[in-house]
Amino acid sequence: MADELTGQTVELLSALIQNACVNDGSAESGQEVRNADLLENFLEGAGLPFERFEPTPGRVSLVSKIEGSDPNAPKLCLMGHTDVVPVNEEGWTRDPFAGEVVTSLEGIEEVWGRGAVDMLNITSSMAVAYRELARSDFRPTGDIIYFAVADEESGSAHGARWMADNHADVIKADYVLTENGGLHSGGAERPRIGVTVGEKGVAWRKLRIKGVPGHGSMPFRKDNALIQAAAVIQKLAEYQPPPRFHELWRTQVDAMGLPDDQAAVLLDEAQIDAVLTEMPNVGAASHLYSCVHTTFSANVLELGPEAKTNVIPDIVELNVDIRTLPGETPADVTAHLNEALGDLADKVEVEVIMNDMSSMSRMDTPLWDSLQKAVNKPVSGATLSPTLSVGFTDSRVFRDLGSVAYGAGLMSPQLDGGEFSKRFHGNDERIDVESLKLSTQLWLDVTKDLMS
Repeated sequence: MADELTGQTVELLSALIQNACVNDGSAESGQEVRNADLLENFLEGAGLPFERFEPTPGRVSLVSKIEGSDPNAPKLCLMGHTDVVPVNEEGWTRDPFAGEVVTSLEGIEEVWGRGAVDMLNITSSMAVAYRELARSDFRPTGDIIYFAVADEESGSAHGARWMADNHADVIKADYVLTENGGLHSGGAERPRIGVTVGEKGVAWRKLRIKGVPGHGSMPFRKDNALIQAAAVIQKLAEYQPPPRFHELWRTQVDAMGLPDDQAAVLLDEAQIDAVLTEMPNVGAASHLYSCVHTTFSANVLELGPEAKTNVIPDIVELNVDIRTLPGETPADVTAHLNEALGDLADKVEVEVIMNDMSSMSRMDTPLWDSLQKAVNKPVSGATLSPTLSVGFTDSRVFRDLGSVAYGAGLMSPQLDGGEFSKRFHGNDERIDVESLKLSTQLWLDVTKDLMS
């Protein structure tokens, strides 16, 4: 049965990738209706009810529910998003939307494509497990909700946030499982399996820089907004706030299974930046840096409709992705920007795009216990290791509703964490079939233990 379910997960994942529900942040992008239709067709054979929600044309989220025997029992939501981020095909070895199954030089079967890691692997494996539960004779005590949600990649305005504001009763659950966890660490003698219990905050900002328009043939002593924007970008790139260790950092370092001297420098605020700067594994260094720093990434530059080669621009807008540490507020973000920009701060108008603070779920829960039992079936002796995600997920929306939300899964022990992190929104995104098998079984084992 496990191999049959794995085959279903691989096939469904490939099809989700092929639908290319690319979310570029515009209201008309994403078109998650394609993946909602696919998932509905996949699940309807089990006789499950469906509800479709479409706040914006084409931005469809799908909800299905297996009703529990006890209306007062805790509810569990299995949540996966159906949109993916844009891709530059020139950087890829293969077609990013072919959903091919490829055997690597090391003999590892992998599913390639945009969204294979973030997070269609989980969306597909949860769908397979959910359908298997519906087809079996398992009768849960509480409701099990499958939520295939749109627009996670651009802030949830057409997805989970809209659902929470307008149909919270449909998706609200005591416990939520979603992206992203399941990486191994600690070595064979002390295996740890990561579970994301919290995430950094997201404080996207639009910086507006103004100049004076003029003719491009006479740039001398002119106030070119684009040149000022370049200076702003440089200052943001150079800004490095001091590290700050949150309550999960020591646990994360301990789970890495490093020699004592190496662990000690990662736990020393005076040394950690220098160590990360020299770390040869760039993917690991980037992730670890983001775990303990507020980060700033200037990612989108926009000029007005009058932009032209021979016109000096008077307004340039810059979208900056800011991720905050636990406890940081919008006022802290403003202070960071003022410090980073220095004498340019007064020349920049700041507009809030998103303002969600860091969130975290407790670990003393029945869901945590069920995850521990489920992980120990294939990985004897492993313990769960709580981690803080440096990105945001729809977990934050559910935590606002009062849910305990974990990013989970179970990856192959051969999967390198640093390499895996580079595949998020990166080139040659792919997931190995063994990880799909392990995760599909994990959802089944956790659900049956928790909801019995």
